[in-house]
Amino acid sequence: MDEQDLMNPAYWDYRYAHNQTGWDVGYATPPISEYVRQLKNKDKAVLIPGCGNGYEAGFMLQQGFTHIHLLDFSSEAVKHLQSRFEKFKPQIKIIQADFFNYQGQYDLVLEQTFITTVSPERRKAFAQKIADLVKPGGTYAGVFFNLHFDVNPPYGGSADEYIALFSEHFIIKSIEPCYNSIIPRKGEELFFIFTRKALH
Repeated sequence: MDEQDLMNPAYWDYRYAHNQTGWDVGYATPPISEYVRQLKNKDKAVLIPGCGNGYEAGFMLQQGFTHIHLLDFSSEAVKHLQSRFEKFKPQIKIIQADFFNYQGQYDLVLEQTFITTVSPERRKAFAQKIADLVKPGGTYAGVFFNLHFDVNPPYGGSADEYIALFSEHFIIKSIEPCYNSIIPRKGEELFFIFTRKALH
């Protein structure tokens, strides 16, 4: 597998169609769910890019959120999402699109290690795109991996690397090791909260 695979929707279609989703734990992981529980404004416009099976959205629905957009470029992933969330329009909108070409503005962009699919060479463009999607004063938050993988992809990183990558566009409110990771990921995750800087 190389970067071209990850940039090809057909690769992900095959993985979803054949249930080859080893990264998928089947629910919103504790770092995400605990953060979501603390959010008071349930009317925030939320985007979850590279959402896969959308477990975070399901949890947000349970918590009363009303404006959730799910973005993925795999038609198989989108098919599964449409089946799961058909009853929950208009609270959930499902979008099939390439992240780098998608346009929109959100109060919160929620990250569940989506960045691991993006090679180091494209991460500056990724950070710019995230910044474009978050309203000034809005939030980019979620989970990054805090390790470098022996075989790429996926692509990992460190707190210092993420800070350097995003600090041009965001105020770094916090980035810390997750204390509540699931057992297989203990010591391997960071939870972060970044605030979009005002536009000049």
